[in-house]
Amino acid sequence: MPRCRINGISIGEGQPVRVMGVINCSPESFYSGSFAGIGEIRARAEAMSDQGAEIIDIGARSTAPSSPPIDEKTEGERMDTALSELDGSGITVSVDTIRPSVLERCLSHDIHAVNDIGGLAIREYAELVAGSGLPAVLMASHRRPGDSLSLSETMDALSLVVSRCDEFGITEYVLDPGIGKWIPERTAATDWELCHHFHEFRSFSRPLLAAVSRKSFLGEVVGREAAGRLPASLALTAMLIERGADMVRTHDVGPTVDVVRVMAAMEGVR
Repeated sequence: MPRCRINGISIGEGQPVRVMGVINCSPESFYSGSFAGIGEIRARAEAMSDQGAEIIDIGARSTAPSSPPIDEKTEGERMDTALSELDGSGITVSVDTIRPSVLERCLSHDIHAVNDIGGLAIREYAELVAGSGLPAVLMASHRRPGDSLSLSETMDALSLVVSRCDEFGITEYVLDPGIGKWIPERTAATDWELCHHFHEFRSFSRPLLAAVSRKSFLGEVVGREAAGRLPASLALTAMLIERGADMVRTHDVGPTVDVVRVMAAMEGVR
């Protein structure tokens, strides 16, 4: 299986499960604990790195269906401000945006990967990624982020993402099945179906990302708002690692790293 390398970090077959820490520069984010304001980004990123995160994912616009719209100018300015704090830090940074104009601004900073929940559906965006030479984390999407409503549609969307990578000559990438309520039509049943069949995404022979941290379908099970979903997130993360996740995206780096280490210790006992 091909590995993906992000700033020298190998992700994929035979490698440890990597942890990606989430920092949101958007106060609109569904989980307020992930928000860091101006002047707080560097300290938050360093703390996550100290806890074991190998990649820090920076986003500046909430993509939850109920979130207020944020224009490109605002998102770009937020990204500029956040990334300026991290320039020269030595921290491995990915940028979470689907807008070509915002990505173009990000490319003037010290970044090491692109996190595209649009799955390269926008040609201009795909050209920017290809031209930059950066590795990418790419979510299952047909025309808009997370628009698959079943396992079969998700498999089709991932196949489409792979074909886009082939078209644009992008060879370093991680696939994200896109668990979560990205569009109003999505239901918790779809999310659980994707989780249960997560191992089937190994058929693409690419490293896989599990991104379930504090998401709403977990809240429906445990009856808690985002702030109270950490135990549920950790439980499901462990199960997705067993089903083949190579990287985990999380708001809670320390506890997630503990899960990864304990599972690795169990795997090492033969």
